[in-house]
Amino acid sequence: MTGSEGGSDGRGTGHETAGAEYAERLRRLETARWKRVLDVQRPYRWNLRRLGLGRCLDVGCGIGRNLLNLGPDAVGVDHNADSIALCRERGLTAFTTEEFYGEAAGDLGLFDSMLLAHVFEHVDADVAEGIVRDYLPHVRAGGTVVVITPQEVGFRSDATHVRFVDHAEVARQAARLGLSVERSYSFPFPRPVGKVFTYNEFVTVLRIPDDRER
Repeated sequence: MTGSEGGSDGRGTGHETAGAEYAERLRRLETARWKRVLDVQRPYRWNLRRLGLGRCLDVGCGIGRNLLNLGPDAVGVDHNADSIALCRERGLTAFTTEEFYGEAAGDLGLFDSMLLAHVFEHVDADVAEGIVRDYLPHVRAGGTVVVITPQEVGFRSDATHVRFVDHAEVARQAARLGLSVERSYSFPFPRPVGKVFTYNEFVTVLRIPDDRER
């Protein structure tokens, strides 16, 4: 991720999601045996696919949980080099931030959409907006930006979360970025369930103007 520098202690900048320890934590959480047995990702896979994101740029892709379900032409990018290494072990196309801007961006062409799943809650608002602005030129005019954030219990479940980002907050940030809200909903259960279920999410679908200049 790129964007503003944030506080001197690194909190709110995404600093806490860098490094091998965080990448290993993601791997451990994703590969927990009970999750594999119950196939807990099934509804989330379905949700991504029904959005019809086309060729997608997965920003803050982590170890590739969503990238696996976005189609063979999807590309991931993350500031955590250890996470990107795990993505590549899974056969996914993914780049560190430095690689993306140093080598890949000019050759990848435009994407139909950008996904930011569980990114905004890790960083301050100005950093989140900086991230979107940095990558927005790589998505076509009229394309889609999807922001996914945790609800109450999910937010409290991770010490690296720095701010609660609901639909209203995403809409405020979208307005500052020149994006319009096309749709917002709670998934996989209605909104009140987010106060008791860790994996309930806010999903906000934003539209890039058709006349946006790159």
